[in-house]
Amino acid sequence: MAAELTAPELIAKHRPTLDQALEAIRTRAYWSPHPEHPKAYGEHGSLDAAAGKAAFDALLGSRLDLGQPGTDDWVGGEVSPYGIELGVSYPHADLDVLLPAMKAGQRAWRDAGPEVRAVVCLEILKRISDRTHEFAHSVMHTSGQAFMMAFQAGGPHAQDRGLEAVAYAYAEQVRTPGTAEWTKPQGKRDPLVLSKEFVPVPRGIGLVIGCNTFPTWNGFPGLFASLATGNAVLVKPHPRAVLPLALTVRIAREALAEAGFDANLVALAAERPGEGIAKTLATRPEIRIIDYTGSTSFGDWLETNARQAQVYTEKAGVNTVVVHSTDDYKGMLSNLAFSLSLYSGQMCTTPQNLLIPRDGIHTDQGPKTFDEVTADLARAVDGLLGDDARANGLLGAIVNLDVKARLEAAAGLGEVALASREITNPEFPDAVVRTPVIVKLDGAKPDAEAAYMSECFGPVSFAVAVDSATDAVELLRRTVREKGAMTVGAYTTDAEVERAVQEVCLEEAAQLSFNLTGGVFVNQTAAFSDFHGSGGNPAANAALCDGAFVANRFRVVEVRRDVKA
Repeated sequence: MAAELTAPELIAKHRPTLDQALEAIRTRAYWSPHPEHPKAYGEHGSLDAAAGKAAFDALLGSRLDLGQPGTDDWVGGEVSPYGIELGVSYPHADLDVLLPAMKAGQRAWRDAGPEVRAVVCLEILKRISDRTHEFAHSVMHTSGQAFMMAFQAGGPHAQDRGLEAVAYAYAEQVRTPGTAEWTKPQGKRDPLVLSKEFVPVPRGIGLVIGCNTFPTWNGFPGLFASLATGNAVLVKPHPRAVLPLALTVRIAREALAEAGFDANLVALAAERPGEGIAKTLATRPEIRIIDYTGSTSFGDWLETNARQAQVYTEKAGVNTVVVHSTDDYKGMLSNLAFSLSLYSGQMCTTPQNLLIPRDGIHTDQGPKTFDEVTADLARAVDGLLGDDARANGLLGAIVNLDVKARLEAAAGLGEVALASREITNPEFPDAVVRTPVIVKLDGAKPDAEAAYMSECFGPVSFAVAVDSATDAVELLRRTVREKGAMTVGAYTTDAEVERAVQEVCLEEAAQLSFNLTGGVFVNQTAAFSDFHGSGGNPAANAALCDGAFVANRFRVVEVRRDVKA
């Protein structure tokens, strides 16, 4: 197929955005090219709300043919957490046919160089951005996120993370010059002269193993980091969240072909119910990079068994907030209530353990006992979610039955400070919607430790009574070291306590937020500025995004030529 988009056209179109992204990761200041508000879409080729919903509706019950080689069956079966059967079927691949086809296009993609690869990736992201409304419904009905969260996290925020990965990939590849002239003086003899060429070469095929809760937000960084560094990418979605990543693959294939490259550089690996192809794929010799978000057990398996691949994992952790003192008690409670409630706590960054001195805390409203703090937090959550319409907009739906079972079991682990209640979603009556539960535990009791030292993914948090700030800091240290943490929060007006918490997080490599009382929350991170995970504790072996996340997806091969005088 003749190229419809030439390299000079793509560079002229997207190089300014790439340069802005490079500046953003250098300064860490706020920047985003992707609008967060739904009304910003509908011009310059992008779908508005009505067109995006119509595009999503047209997908229901359809066969999503990607034109991939090696299709031997059609598979599907997604059911929305809101109760809708999507009915979309996807190509099932014969890997012995698909993987060689993917490798065939890598030479031309490698030879295109870092800049062309980057702008082609930006063209893919632009096309995804134009269809943000369509993606929002796809993310909503596979993850259970409420629409606005699906729109923002599954749309512009995910696109930001993809662009951020491209920027880091480009920066790392051009760190070494493409060519150099090397001259070594030899005294009276003629100098030694070599011309040297330095070529970034891909590792092979990258495998992205998608997650159920954030298919695009967690999927885009690895996909675009591998693609921008010259690798073909095979996307293996979570079987309950195929649609958003299948749309991504279709758009990527179209853009690659129009730019004159092999569409098979990006492909989809959907699976039959119960097939479990991730282990098979992960140990194929063609797979040289793996990006995974999900359970600790499978992440550990990948790190141990996928020895031929560079493996990047985001696994489970136990996120902790130290509550020592505050000069804005109302703001603290409001901020924590939102953090615990957003998307029913189904975020890898949601706080689970709130470490509170059993003798209470100092606040701008006077001393507050442990019981008063937990009761006031329960009231703050109740106030936030008291209106069912507002609650549905914040909570979304419970993504699967395992989360519901953990929520129901949590009430039996200790004294309940806030009971979970069922909420009806009038638009989607089959959705399972539950408010958070807060359970009080005594940190000194061994039977309580089994609860608070394990991840309880979902709308469950534990108010853990500790003897002192020192005990809170040491429990924080042990939790991060043994279980990992994607986020740590702390509320304190004491400089010594602040220093102690910070030192723990620096030593144990955990991302830390102090005294959040406004519109920024511990479970949210901004692309181009905030690091998601650190790669330095058991919760994840990589950070989104930094140089380490992209640099080992390619190697630099040197070609030397003797230059005769």
